[in-house]
Amino acid sequence: MKYKRILLKLSGEALMGERQYGIDPKRLAEYAHEIKQITEKGVEVAIVIGGGNIFRGVAGASKGMDRVQADHMGMLATVINGLALQSALEDADIPTRLQSAIKVNEVAEPFIKRRALRHLEKGRVVIFGGGTGNPYFTTDSAAVLRAIEINADVILKGTRVDGIYTDDPEKNADATKFDFITFDDVLSKGLKVMDTTAFTLSQENELPIIVFDMNKAGNLLKVVSGESIGTKVNL
Repeated sequence: MKYKRILLKLSGEALMGERQYGIDPKRLAEYAHEIKQITEKGVEVAIVIGGGNIFRGVAGASKGMDRVQADHMGMLATVINGLALQSALEDADIPTRLQSAIKVNEVAEPFIKRRALRHLEKGRVVIFGGGTGNPYFTTDSAAVLRAIEINADVILKGTRVDGIYTDDPEKNADATKFDFITFDDVLSKGLKVMDTTAFTLSQENELPIIVFDMNKAGNLLKVVSGESIGTKVNL
């Protein structure tokens, strides 16, 4: 395996599968299967998941809700998704721990870096819920922050498209895909990979990002094996 320790970033919307909202158990089982393939190869896996399938703080704030309240609701949504993913992983016989940046001691451990590292070293998948624990920060920022804290080799951003394009490939058939692109080129071309705070943090810490299609069977294993899947963002 090319990467020993990874941080997998999943959007909340990814868990909807074919549904319009909520969580699709079939999609969870598919993800659990993909993750099991790489844990069996000895790869240490941490996961940050969004909450957009349940509630998105920015959307609530745009409709007049207090932004801090809305963001806290979004953090709780990520904990719900974390519990669902934990259940699916454990159904696949993958030992898993859920850590939360906000206190929900009855359902998740508090985030403690050394404890998270110990879980990873013991072969457990660690899911980080609750975002960063602070309003005004996205789960993209949480993913980069946690990846840096646990010394991950790479951030794998699993999406429904197979990489970064010159334009939205779902809207523009002429959009072309990048196999490799630098952080500076992403910024200069105005391409949307992550929010600016998260992306800049990743750049400053020289942490590469690979954007790939998580919904295609076998892709996660291929990426971790070093195959040229998706788009790699590096210095």
